[in-house]
Amino acid sequence: MKFTRNANANWKGTGMEGNGTITTQSTTLNNAQLSFKTRFAEGVGTNPEELIAAAHAGCFTMQLSFLLSEAGFVPEDLNTVAKVTFEDGTITLITLELTGSVPGISVDDFEKTAQKAKEICPISKLLNTEIVLKSTLVSL
Repeated sequence: MKFTRNANANWKGTGMEGNGTITTQSTTLNNAQLSFKTRFAEGVGTNPEELIAAAHAGCFTMQLSFLLSEAGFVPEDLNTVAKVTFEDGTITLITLELTGSVPGISVDDFEKTAQKAKEICPISKLLNTEIVLKSTLVSL
């Protein structure tokens, strides 16, 4: 399978005082606000690090679901929070905090499968930074 997805960013003005927008092909983001404030302070809008966190959380969680299904398990609930750490101009760390409910799986098998998902998720493979996984198996 091969496909291409795209997004568009537009910026007007200087890095500090300017502003821009981001639009995704699906238009889920449609002229979403982007500015110095949304990236480095607290402002309404999005930023590249937040988008990387969203992409990584989604990719990892979907990859884990596929791996669990291949092993004969049906996840009832998988929830991942991805935290992207930006420090001195570099993304230095991404922490994936996973909580899952998967009937019939052992904690060890859950953690091993989650670790494999972290390693083979296309977004994980793309990123050149430390990725830490913290997983918790719960029963509903």
